[in-house]
Amino acid sequence: MDSQQPQEIRAGYVEVAGLSTWHEVGGRGPAVVLLHGGFSGASSWAAQASALREAGFRVYVPERRGHAHTPDVEGPFGYGVMADDMVAYLDQVVGGPADLVGWSDGAVVAVLVALTRPDLVRRLVLIGQYYNSSGKLPNSPLLAFLRSPQAVGYLRQEYDAVSPDGPGHFPVVFAKMMAMIEQEPELDLDRLREVNAPTLVLQGDQDEVTLGHSIEVVSKLAGGRLAVLPGGHALPMECPEVVGSLLVFFLRAGMAQGDEPGTPRG
Repeated sequence: MDSQQPQEIRAGYVEVAGLSTWHEVGGRGPAVVLLHGGFSGASSWAAQASALREAGFRVYVPERRGHAHTPDVEGPFGYGVMADDMVAYLDQVVGGPADLVGWSDGAVVAVLVALTRPDLVRRLVLIGQYYNSSGKLPNSPLLAFLRSPQAVGYLRQEYDAVSPDGPGHFPVVFAKMMAMIEQEPELDLDRLREVNAPTLVLQGDQDEVTLGHSIEVVSKLAGGRLAVLPGGHALPMECPEVVGSLLVFFLRAGMAQGDEPGTPRG
């Protein structure tokens, strides 16, 4: 990696399609957008964002509606709505196509963006996620844990520390998140044949998605590759250096001659 690449990071709010969205931006070069998982935010990508900036990428880390610093909005959560938000972010803030790296819920958002606006997606990395209930680990320990007092207390503490909606709003966001992840996603995997972007599917060997499901996902993708690491659902945080190196390796392979580091955008 080139340690001489600039590491200046701008963090703050940007207005995107009427929604006040918090994001971090830094680095120079081709755009990479990191999409966090449920109940998390930009901090979950700290190690990978740094590795990608050093490798010569312009890294964008937005926080979705009702997550971390980004305020909630009226109405239920849904992957389709979040994908629409991301399309608006790519159009307005990034200003063109980008590599999308999604973990957990963020991977669903990335896939939906690739299906609805393929012109905005160069390459995809999808980490630790099923795309319909056939790929969900039976008797998911994660869902059971999320409803435990231990998890609720931890998530509430993290949310209250940064949310502009205030501590009293956490039960609303928690209820909307649980409703979404218990009902969605239910994507027909045959639709993945429409995704032309080269795609790396990555999961842990003790993840929330079955290995058979990830193999089927890769088989539907025109340019799908699969990697399995020793770990659970939180791979970006469990294996930060390994995941960062994989991202750099895969995304650098897509750098075209004209995509060498240059003037930052956004």
